[in-house]
Amino acid sequence: MAYTVPLILRGEIVDEGGISFGGRRGGASFTAPDVVDHLDRLALSAPSRMADLYDLSFEDIVAYLDRLGTLLDPHENRYLQEAFELSRLTSGLSDPILRYHYGLIPDYFRAETVRDLAERLVGIDYLEGWVEQPAGRDPRTKLRIRAMGARAVHIIAGNVPVVGVTTVIRNAVTRSDAIVKTPSNDPLTTAAIARTMIDMAPDHPITRHVSVAYWKGGDQRIEAHLYDPRRIEKIVAWGGFAGIKHVTQYLQPGLDLITLDPKHSGTIIGPEAFADEATLQAVARRLAVDIGALNQEGCVNARVVYVQSGTDEAGIARAERLGELTFAALQALPDHLSTPHKAFDPELKAELDALSFVEEEYRLFGGRRNEGAIIVSRSDAPVDFARMLACRVANIVPVDAIETAVRSVNSYTQTIGIYPESLKETLRDRLAFQGAQRLVSLGGAATLMQTPSPQDGIEPLRRMVKWITDESADAGMMEAQAIREPEAEPVAA
Repeated sequence: MAYTVPLILRGEIVDEGGISFGGRRGGASFTAPDVVDHLDRLALSAPSRMADLYDLSFEDIVAYLDRLGTLLDPHENRYLQEAFELSRLTSGLSDPILRYHYGLIPDYFRAETVRDLAERLVGIDYLEGWVEQPAGRDPRTKLRIRAMGARAVHIIAGNVPVVGVTTVIRNAVTRSDAIVKTPSNDPLTTAAIARTMIDMAPDHPITRHVSVAYWKGGDQRIEAHLYDPRRIEKIVAWGGFAGIKHVTQYLQPGLDLITLDPKHSGTIIGPEAFADEATLQAVARRLAVDIGALNQEGCVNARVVYVQSGTDEAGIARAERLGELTFAALQALPDHLSTPHKAFDPELKAELDALSFVEEEYRLFGGRRNEGAIIVSRSDAPVDFARMLACRVANIVPVDAIETAVRSVNSYTQTIGIYPESLKETLRDRLAFQGAQRLVSLGGAATLMQTPSPQDGIEPLRRMVKWITDESADAGMMEAQAIREPEAEPVAA
């Protein structure tokens, strides 16, 4: 089937002509209009054109999104159905996982969900108007603050469909103007949402302030023109190290970069896991979820697992038993959560095969085909290819002291699943000092993301808006200030 990825320009659909692009992992190719031909209309022509968004109340925005959600049932929405079919060929997620996450899309738009997100992550009062602050040192002065929208380019990731979904919602809630650059492994989902917005309310301000485009990252014909503070004020960039570094070359005063950059996540398990066989089996099941959910395509997934089992012979045996149970639990996960990877990394497979030559250093469970694997180190060091771990492959590393695990954490660490809960409370400050950004109960890395919260150590919504201040004082104070004599300086002895 031939796929066309349309260019959405503020309520207008452009789907004629175009350039052919290949999908990720050798998947289906698609065509998309050459964005260069439409650069003059891609960015908002004048910041003042955002004024129509401020004719809306916050409840108007909530009602719009709630109504939109009712039209995004993938069983009935033909645009999402087409996006799903293309994602089956380009995504690292297998069909049951994709189907499950597409089915969740309407829930993100529910009125109560949108209100909760806005209140927790910005504050509805600040989005709705000028909020007077408590009196400062001089009660004759007043300070009011408002969160205002911005013109932004969103360079989104395509590992899960929700990234495009949340981008559209964040843009509406903050009354911003978005140009969404879609990824090659999910070029249609955000466009499907934008097309539904056009069908629902083509002239609505929120519809008119969303553009969706695909271009190959690094195309300077587009980016040198677009990434300019005369046209946009913020870049919200998801992506790999090279992609984020590429964007930084365009930074200059007036252009703010908000990075949701690549992270690795891991696990720390205390000796309590080995209290008895039943406890160990429960820990293994929870660990399998942290490894296998989303087919380990997310930054949140566990990859290196430090376990305080000891490194003597008995300790290694305990770690290997945990590895055996975790691999079995990984194979038993429900298919909406995890399946054998449909595009197993051949370089990673070669590394797994090579472990058979160093059996005295590692014990391998699985890894024969695409079912995933658990590598158990027979020392307190991870495998030297730890950065490559993916496709439901994790490395259990036994340690004598939990300090070894703490020292492994750095600024590239996002989520750490921890067992038991008391250990999380003991370590959380130290792990935060080291660079960890999210601490969760073991088993919750991919399943405890229901409540709106900071992301990657920042608050993206608060960064997406501009915080504007209105300061005033009574006239008498201002006049007195203009004529006041300076106080005499004391004469030095």
